[in-house]
Amino acid sequence: MHKLFLTCKFVSGESYTHSIARAYIAFNYFCATSNVEVGQHFYWQLGDFQVHAQVLITSWIVATILLGSAILATRDSQAVPAGGQNFVEYVLEFIRDLTRTQIGEEEYRPWVPFVGTMFLFIFVSNWSGALFPWRILELPNGELAAPTNDINTTVASALLTSVAYFYAGLNKKGLSYFGKHIQPTPVLLPINILEDFTKPLSLSFRLFGNILADELVVAVLISPVPLVIPIPMMFLGLFTSAIQALILATLAAAYIGESMEDHH
Repeated sequence: MHKLFLTCKFVSGESYTHSIARAYIAFNYFCATSNVEVGQHFYWQLGDFQVHAQVLITSWIVATILLGSAILATRDSQAVPAGGQNFVEYVLEFIRDLTRTQIGEEEYRPWVPFVGTMFLFIFVSNWSGALFPWRILELPNGELAAPTNDINTTVASALLTSVAYFYAGLNKKGLSYFGKHIQPTPVLLPINILEDFTKPLSLSFRLFGNILADELVVAVLISPVPLVIPIPMMFLGLFTSAIQALILATLAAAYIGESMEDHH
């Protein structure tokens, strides 16, 4: 596995003051610690780039599960739904109600696919970490885990949400969309701009922190008590995983609806 190391050099001289020298030393220490990695990871080398293969593999598996389930459930659609088709239509109705509630009756329809994709991908990813024994699939380095167990996945989901609500606002209002940043008073402009940066941070770290904490708790409890305690904790993890997917989808729809609101 190839690694990119950042080399930092400290150039000292008698003309530097003591405070400047200490700042350089601190910077050197920061650069030295930038190479620290938590655990081992499996990468693919694509030209000059390293790709985090663990996340891609598990994400492709989750996407395959979603696509396969949708195809199997709808390949023989009936006027009166039954079985898998009935379940899929129930899920679709749930997502439509969620999107309608947050965005509004007039504007919600184009955003049902986006909100539904976010919800289903996060939901299946979270449950795969609790139900699927990823660790039985051996890798040269590291081990597989739920896609949402990696900060890259949660940050990507949050950034997609940010792009979506910026697009929704600009598509409806044009450049006047940015007028909301000076409402109700221009004094709040810095705070409103800061809010646009904190939204994706909040979404990504909330999801990542909850999923990682849940998996760590189960992993720690399995060691001393292999059967008794972990099973209830795993059921609790399934519940919290579903709640996290619902929260992210709800917030994504709420941000999109907020960006299209009329501000006076």
